Amino acid sequence: MPFGCLTIGEKKDYSNPSDVTDKYDLGQIVKSEEFCEIFRAKDKTTMKMYTCKKFLKKDGRKVRKAAKNEIVILKMVKHPNILQLVDVFETKKEYFLFLELATGREVFDWILDQGYYSERDTSNVVRQVLEAVAYLHSLHIVHRNLKLENLVYYNRLKHSKIVISDFHLAKLENGLIKDPCGTPEYLAPEVVGRQRYGRPVDCWATGVIMYILLSGNPPFYDETDDDDFENHDKNLFRKILAGDYEFDSPYWDEISDSAKSLVALLMEVDQDQRLTAQEAINHEWISGGAASDKNIKENVCAQIEKNFARAKWKKAVRVTTIMKRLRAPEQSDSKATSPAAGAPADAAAPQAATDPSAPSSDTTPEGAPAAVTELPAGAEISQPAPEAAAGVAASAEAPQEPSPAPQEAEPTSRCNGEASAALHAATEAGDEQG
Repeated sequence: MPFGCLTIGEKKDYSNPSDVTDKYDLGQIVKSEEFCEIFRAKDKTTMKMYTCKKFLKKDGRKVRKAAKNEIVILKMVKHPNILQLVDVFETKKEYFLFLELATGREVFDWILDQGYYSERDTSNVVRQVLEAVAYLHSLHIVHRNLKLENLVYYNRLKHSKIVISDFHLAKLENGLIKDPCGTPEYLAPEVVGRQRYGRPVDCWATGVIMYILLSGNPPFYDETDDDDFENHDKNLFRKILAGDYEFDSPYWDEISDSAKSLVALLMEVDQDQRLTAQEAINHEWISGGAASDKNIKENVCAQIEKNFARAKWKKAVRVTTIMKRLRAPEQSDSKATSPAAGAPADAAAPQAATDPSAPSSDTTPEGAPAAVTELPAGAEISQPAPEAAAGVAASAEAPQEPSPAPQEAEPTSRCNGEASAALHAATEAGDEQG
């Protein structure tokens, strides 16, 4: 079956399931995402290994839309730092997407394994991310879910490249975008504040990634009890809206002023003033040799391990995603304030709308539950710290009783994940997304 076997919008000429199995050997499921199952696949002719993502149409319109969106976007892009789509099949019941297989480690694993880690190493990672982002932005594509969990080394060779995965939230920027989505800890203020947004959200997320890689800490966090998801989310969003982060001591004492400058420019609250991806590539810390060679591994790794343990962010994951199409909050005495002007603690943040067509929780792949609530004026979505989460596109199903927090899972069981709880007013009940 040729690469172009699927034409979006045509529903008559389906592939047969045998077309898939005649060409590929599908192995055991290695991940369950919110929308799909992940397999290793081997081309029977070339013996080359790939990643296969299988979307079940019966899981609802939201799943079908995610599959089609990822196909359309990935067929548009070809870049060394983006996992490439290799093959596509559509049967009456499924979509099969075959992509390059990245066999390298996640960025955090790589850092923890190094004997020496410096700003220059971080600069190399951030440069590759920015180059991919600049390429996407040149095509007017917004990724909308950039985060450390979506960055991986392509292979295990010493100088392996970084590749970006997970494009089911990516969107063509045909005018400014209205529907908020993504992973809470990486959301830009304009998304939290229900403003129209576009490519600058990817630059903000890159700034968050850079901040974490240089300090081992998330820029925005809340010390509320880990089980109090509602207040976590409210407090996190307030801080994002206000750009309330610091280069706190001692974690930033050894980091260069040039690095701090780039972080601040990427995490500029006003999206119109934020650095573009190409401008960031031209910054002295990326291209001018200003990144320090001093070994910062000890401090960074200590904080990475501390934050992972506290937030269940690495091996054990409570996945943080927005599974709903956020809507404006109901009328209240609080008025939304533009993040660019420095929103107050009670600034308005998005609320989630229900989507009756979304799949119910009993169709969610095991290992990827999603608890979702709306976000009222003044609320903000957060977690104890950025968790190995996968942000999920804006749309959700009818309200149900909230499910228990997901159990800890190995990294192979995480991907698109679940939504952060407590996006709702304190007095309203949470919705659950499957």
